[in-house]
Amino acid sequence: MNGAWEGHLPARMGIEIAEASAERVVGRMPVEGNTQPYGLLHGGASCVLAESLGSFGAALHAGKGRVAVGIEINATHHRSVTSGHVTAVATRVHGGRTIATYGIEVSDDAGRAVCTARLTCMLIDAR
Repeated sequence: MNGAWEGHLPARMGIEIAEASAERVVGRMPVEGNTQPYGLLHGGASCVLAESLGSFGAALHAGKGRVAVGIEINATHHRSVTSGHVTAVATRVHGGRTIATYGIEVSDDAGRAVCTARLTCMLIDAR
């Protein structure tokens, strides 16, 4: 699974997938290398993690010959993280023929909430 991201943003950020299905995707990312100048996990990095996992789930939901393209993401950042990894769980909230929505919970190594995000993807035929 992770090989498909080689050379793309998720790979450069160190995102790894541990579990993947159309209903649920679990992955993690190191904090180191994904921080803002104050040494805290960058909020944009949390969004990249959330969108990567949610989009992966949406693509699995879309099925063969179709692709998922993100059309909306929002995120609430709850706490800062300065070391270790963050783990995200993307859970399908809605899976239709043309739209899929995932709720993504990002937590630190102690299991504390770091970020809560929601991603909506449009499902279209592959070109």
